[in-house]
Amino acid sequence: MINLLKKLIHNNNIDGYIVPKNDEFFSEYAYPNRLELISNFSGSAGLAVILKDKNLLFVDGRYTLQANIECGKNFKIFEVPKVRPFEVIKKIKHKLTLGFDPKLFTEISLRSNFREVCNLVPINKNLIDKIFNLKNNNKGKEFYCLKEDIAGESIYSKLNRLSLILKKKKINSIFISAPENCAWLLNVRGFDNPNSPIPNCQIILNNNKIYFFSNIKKTKKIKNSIKYKKIKFYEFKEFAKVVNNLKGKNFSIDRNSCSIFNKSIILSKFNIINDIDPCYWLKAIKNKTEIKNMINAHIEDGAALTKFLYWIKTKKKLNLTEIDAEKKLEAFRKKNKNFLYPSFNTIAGSGPNGAIIHYRANKKTNRKIKKNDIFLCDSGGQYEYGTTDVTRTVCFSKPTSNIKNIFTRVLKGHISVSNTNLNKISTGKEIDKRARASLKRANLDYGHGTGHGVGYFLNVHEGPQSISKFNNVKIVPGMIVSNEPGYYKEKKFGIRIENLIYVKKNKQNIKFKNLTLAPIDTDLINFKMLNSNEKKYLNNYHSEVYSKISKYLSSAEKKWLYRLI
Repeated sequence: MINLLKKLIHNNNIDGYIVPKNDEFFSEYAYPNRLELISNFSGSAGLAVILKDKNLLFVDGRYTLQANIECGKNFKIFEVPKVRPFEVIKKIKHKLTLGFDPKLFTEISLRSNFREVCNLVPINKNLIDKIFNLKNNNKGKEFYCLKEDIAGESIYSKLNRLSLILKKKKINSIFISAPENCAWLLNVRGFDNPNSPIPNCQIILNNNKIYFFSNIKKTKKIKNSIKYKKIKFYEFKEFAKVVNNLKGKNFSIDRNSCSIFNKSIILSKFNIINDIDPCYWLKAIKNKTEIKNMINAHIEDGAALTKFLYWIKTKKKLNLTEIDAEKKLEAFRKKNKNFLYPSFNTIAGSGPNGAIIHYRANKKTNRKIKKNDIFLCDSGGQYEYGTTDVTRTVCFSKPTSNIKNIFTRVLKGHISVSNTNLNKISTGKEIDKRARASLKRANLDYGHGTGHGVGYFLNVHEGPQSISKFNNVKIVPGMIVSNEPGYYKEKKFGIRIENLIYVKKNKQNIKFKNLTLAPIDTDLINFKMLNSNEKKYLNNYHSEVYSKISKYLSSAEKKWLYRLI
């Protein structure tokens, strides 16, 4: 397929073509996944540059190992941000002419990756689509509206809150380009994306009028609802026509999610104001109903995961593959009628595969789990009242002292994050240091952030909040983040402990509360390395797990779980 692409590169009189991971909606789970089609790389973030005589793939530190395994024979792999595409390109040839699809790039993403070292030529007909004969996803189920006892806030309450923000900023027109923000704002969900209920849609708010762009065939159900009577519905292809008929001078866009293609249409008539979409912040702070529902979702999800952990830890004969384990865990979740589907592709990595941070077992990589393996399982579920994401690392025989020591250091970091006094330490950057401290004392570290924001029956990853080395966003009450320090020994093992936590204010105290309820494998802990407060935290956590999920367990499962208290 790469050779076909190179022919198209030649026919378009360009030196190369840029293939990003994202689709035109910059969704977490791209459809179609053009990057994987052309490179075989299945990670969630990356960018390829296909030249006439070279194939380059740029990924971050989470995926370097995975990229080399999946496509290292055909691509030269570079780790960003250590190396940026423009740094590599300028060494090959000055002012290479590279083609790109303007619907798949924002000005920021294009500029940050390629600067001024290339001639960048927009090609409106995507070359990957030509090769694979890809067409728009016009099939699928209709969009639907969340009930208010699920959403916790009406559509028009959200619109009023947004309008007040826009009024203060003197903005009368805004393009909400991120579908997840549209879904939150209008309490609408759909089936366009794997692993998330986000409908592919975009919104323009202009002088209190709402213009909704999508595959209009999928809007029949919501159009008939009285909640959406004030909304005008259009096909994506009508975007330019609608924009040209709007009144006003200024137009706000979020340059992190507005494509070059759509920006050029707006720019043809309006002055553009570059601003962050206020919906990101508004939806990051969950209301009381959302928190309550997330708690309930995690109780049910925790019961399924605990059943799985008991099952795999107590098997007399461990005659399982990674895919067997993945299927079994999903089967436990499916016994719950409220479970819809996984919130992301399950990571079930045994032994060396556990060291691949975002590993996905397939027919080629599927490994038989061995008794001496460390097994890392990162999984989650979508429920109509919540989204879950949890990682547990387990052993099946007596682990080495080295592994126990490393696991314990990861656990100490995990506990340190949970116990953060958010009155004193409130940014993701500051909290991240606490997660790594114990590992760093042993000259160890991990190549990913400590935590990401989590959506409410939306994306399993959302911003602006996160716990990472570079995030200065203040963590405030109502936010949900993951707490997932880890350690990965290439070709040996991976360790990660992940809970979802939310921020709760009790009088004047602001602190994290656990959402995730599932046991941590005590067989991997060196208790001599834990201080009294850490031991107390662990015992209290396991007591909470038992008290909230034991009613869902069999007598044997209860007995197994109780021993941890």
